Amino acid sequence: MNPNRGLKGAIILTTSKQVQSAWLLMLSAAAILMITMGARQSVGLFVHPLDAATGLGIVSISFALAIGQFMWGLAQPIFGAIADKKGSYHVLVFGTLLLAAGLALTPLVQSEWSLILTMGILSAAGAGAGSFSVLIGATSGQLPVEKRAFAGGFINAGGSLGQFVFAPLLQVIISMFGWVAAILTMAATTLLTIPLASVLCRGSSAAVQAAAAQAPAVGLYQQVCQAMRNPSYLCLHAGFFTCGFHVAFLVTHLPGEVALCGHAASVSAASLALIGLFNIAGSLLAGALGTRYRMKYILAVMYASRAVMIVMYLLAPKTPLTFYIFAAGLGFTWLATVPPTAGLVGKLFGTRYLATLFGLTLLTHQMGGFLGAWLGGLAMAQDGNYQWMWYADMLLAVLAAVVNLPIKEAKMAAKLATA
Repeated sequence: MNPNRGLKGAIILTTSKQVQSAWLLMLSAAAILMITMGARQSVGLFVHPLDAATGLGIVSISFALAIGQFMWGLAQPIFGAIADKKGSYHVLVFGTLLLAAGLALTPLVQSEWSLILTMGILSAAGAGAGSFSVLIGATSGQLPVEKRAFAGGFINAGGSLGQFVFAPLLQVIISMFGWVAAILTMAATTLLTIPLASVLCRGSSAAVQAAAAQAPAVGLYQQVCQAMRNPSYLCLHAGFFTCGFHVAFLVTHLPGEVALCGHAASVSAASLALIGLFNIAGSLLAGALGTRYRMKYILAVMYASRAVMIVMYLLAPKTPLTFYIFAAGLGFTWLATVPPTAGLVGKLFGTRYLATLFGLTLLTHQMGGFLGAWLGGLAMAQDGNYQWMWYADMLLAVLAAVVNLPIKEAKMAAKLATA
């Protein structure tokens, strides 16, 4: 018997198992994000039904949802730090319960403060616990370096698929059975993330322990302090702030913009679904390009393209086709910024505290999200339209493109390789 043949067969079998394990990790993480982001990115469909049912007014509802944008971001570095230290499974389960509770309790709200509690705190924090920082952190620690960029894009595509699936589905349920039935359906659906979390986290605790054993003697606090003194990391924060402003404004107020133009709610749902559909392609492409090109240039091009698309939208006639084309174009870059941003954080600092450090960039993202959701409501209440918000959005997109260019990606990557 040839011993080399047996060794070759064992290597092939091991490689096959590793590939299957990698795909299982990515699929389970993408499925979790599909559900949590499907819930988060469809909130705009409930703005007008909530207003009609409670009489709270567009400003109060926008403020509550703006709090939710900020809380979603704040939860990510907090839960990310816990996941970095203890593992991801219990974080994901706890987040699922918070998300389901917040959604299920929303039909009971009678005041602005109760809406802030349900949609602004409970559901937003729960969705944050099951979002990018924890999921990408849990997956990256179990994958080799060369697969992490693609994994980030693949997981992010799952979130976009959630928007594509849940936005039209929830709109159908709202039209047929009312908004209460739709939000309760979403609450029940979120519980599916619990069995998915058990699949994702089978090896995460061991990965955390292995990373802790191999990592240099730098604690979480020291690593965060080093990161906050790094100009490249701060540039990432600045660009991501604009991304949050843009995404939250559209998620919250695109249905209102569609209504202002005299179109049915189905146009809003279809537009949100198109954003999610095209972001699947954009996320996968961003993940693939991140393995070949500098990620800072990928980010700069995506942010600049948003400014161009807003100009084209403002000049175009406001027909349903215009909204569909605008949504498709925006969707291609929508949250495709996540894989290169997470990839840059990993290049700069490694994966030991990736969930925390990437979570902090998402907190900045959601500071922009708070302003995008809230100021959109103020603009509507004051002027009856969103005109000056579009101008602000366009200017911020240009600034975001410029601020990513000074990032010292190649230099930092070389340092990491020699560390």
